[in-house]
Amino acid sequence: MSLRADDLVFVVEDSDEDVEAIGRAIGRSHPGTRLEFFRSGAAALSRFAEGTERPWLALLDLNMPGESGLDVLRGVRADRDLDGVTVVVFTSSENQDEADACFAAGADSYIYKPINFALFQSVLSQTLDYWRSRPAGNDARMVVPPPGDSSAQT
Repeated sequence: MSLRADDLVFVVEDSDEDVEAIGRAIGRSHPGTRLEFFRSGAAALSRFAEGTERPWLALLDLNMPGESGLDVLRGVRADRDLDGVTVVVFTSSENQDEADACFAAGADSYIYKPINFALFQSVLSQTLDYWRSRPAGNDARMVVPPPGDSSAQT
């Protein structure tokens, strides 16, 4: 059985720019948060399977080569030891079918990545604050930036 670390967040992201932006944004708003980055779904699934320290939150990019964020989400939800992990899909995809598939697989949130860094940082800060203040579970919440600001560019 793994132990949940209330300061640990897993970030599954293959984009160099988004890795840097997520690290900067969360570092500014939540400096006590430890971030563990995975550049592929396979690396994240391997780390989850170790059964050691687990995060309270996982941020998943959706579209990655190999195992996608949806594959990681399904793997996490299939493991009863990971029931307490909140899973937030943080993606540039605005495809409603992909969002529906993520919610059906057990995503807690599906959030579009804003272009503007200030909004990007605000969305991440509010996401961490929101989920930290709630018990783990699938509430299917969405955070959507204003139209025109939802591309993954940082």
